[in-house]
Amino acid sequence: MKELAVFEKYSKNFAITPEIVKVSGFQKNPPDFYCFVAECNEQITGILVYYFLPYTIQNRPAIYMKELYVDENYRGHKIGEQLMNALKIEAEQNNCNQIKWTVAPWNKAGQKFYERLGATENNEWLNYEWNV
Repeated sequence: MKELAVFEKYSKNFAITPEIVKVSGFQKNPPDFYCFVAECNEQITGILVYYFLPYTIQNRPAIYMKELYVDENYRGHKIGEQLMNALKIEAEQNNCNQIKWTVAPWNKAGQKFYERLGATENNEWLNYEWNV
């Protein structure tokens, strides 16, 4: 996750620790998030973090993908595609009708990757933030 923060240029604000991940994702019931992890030789090569949006206009849940990151040494080996396919199966198994996420406008490689998988850009909504 720290490598993703560097890649996405928010490492100055990165506050996640292994303890936070352990408690929030593995000790809470229900957890704050779920994840898929890709590994090679017991080394993490990619992660996909997501959570459920239980209520949508279609009266079916959706999944929000919060993070997808593949270590730069393992890119081009279809790890990201495998993680996305695992998420698609998870969505189908949980009666979700949609997977949502955001991509930084400068991340052209990420945009091409998602489009290659068949995802489409949603131009109908703008993202807002309200810091409190």
